Amino acid sequence: MNWVLVLVMYGLLIFGVFMIESAARNINLMNPAQLAKYGSAGAYYAEMQKYWILFGSVVYFVTALVDYRWVRWLGLPAYLISLGLLFMAMVQKENVHRIDLFGFQFQPAYLGITSGILLIAWLVQDLPKLHRFFNAPMVRIGVIGVISMIPFFLVVKMEDMGSALVWLPVAVVALLVGGAPFRYLSFMTLIGAGFIPILYFIILPMVSERGPARIDTWLRMLQGQDVNTKGDAYGPYYVSMAVGKSGWKGSGWKSAGTLMDNGYIPKDTAHNDYIFGVIAEEQGFRGSLLLLSAFLLLLVQGLFVAFYSRDVSGRLIASLVVAMFFAHLFESIGMCVLLMPITGIPMPLVSYSGTFIVICMFMLGLVQSIWIHRNERLPSGSAETA
Repeated sequence: MNWVLVLVMYGLLIFGVFMIESAARNINLMNPAQLAKYGSAGAYYAEMQKYWILFGSVVYFVTALVDYRWVRWLGLPAYLISLGLLFMAMVQKENVHRIDLFGFQFQPAYLGITSGILLIAWLVQDLPKLHRFFNAPMVRIGVIGVISMIPFFLVVKMEDMGSALVWLPVAVVALLVGGAPFRYLSFMTLIGAGFIPILYFIILPMVSERGPARIDTWLRMLQGQDVNTKGDAYGPYYVSMAVGKSGWKGSGWKSAGTLMDNGYIPKDTAHNDYIFGVIAEEQGFRGSLLLLSAFLLLLVQGLFVAFYSRDVSGRLIASLVVAMFFAHLFESIGMCVLLMPITGIPMPLVSYSGTFIVICMFMLGLVQSIWIHRNERLPSGSAETA
């Protein structure tokens, strides 16, 4: 067991519970019984987060103890199910892109990324064993591209740009670790750069109404131009202000008189999408630095596990989990400090996100499984395919 990975993960989870209690305290609970029982919305959401962590802990340790080479076979059925659920979410046209299933609400985009990682790891390693044709660089690139692009465009169509953008670093890392030649990657990068104006001025306005508006607001704020701080720029303006005024120590946990306490940070999303703004304002630069250091240690441990993996599929899974976490972190923090437009995406392990917590712990359980089973012999005839 990689105990560094375990300790850092639970440290972030515990820290998240405390920050959720502070960030959610301004939410209006509709159920009087809940308010009477917990005293505040913050305490209620913190308690719900604890239940999700307990459930996720079972998933984590079961996944860690089971050989990941068995778990990866779930990639194809889970991927097909996720595509079906994405179509269901598109039909419902729900604002936060969730669906109700068996009494639970969750976003199928997260399942799509998770299953896509498993499917890529399985096919990149095992397809070349069927015929050497599948070992050709263009075939590998095609397999990774098809698996990534189908859910990517479905999520874009749902106007969930944050979840869609996660696929980009995941696909790039899959190509790098999967053995795509550098000349192919260079050519694809140049072609992609040439398509950026077409994507921004033609395709994006066709598939998303909010996307171009958010990008325009972000660009205007970067250039110091006037923006409507009571409209589209309300969230990024006050959240970035909360981060900028925090100082070294911050205002303190659940302190009064802050932008968060006075309701300037959007209360309905402060405990998930904007939680870094709350962390920065209350814990200051030192708290934010410790948070980033903990995530850096988590990601480095993931790369360490990938390096010691016994096969290509393990190396891909660990690397793609790192890519997924990095994408979420960059978007979640970046939109709070105006590094990028508002995308609306939770911070792994820290934000209140229900089923996403379980998915994150499942993915980290896979990384742990790769570490635990790294010294076991591969079955005969299943030699690693580079």
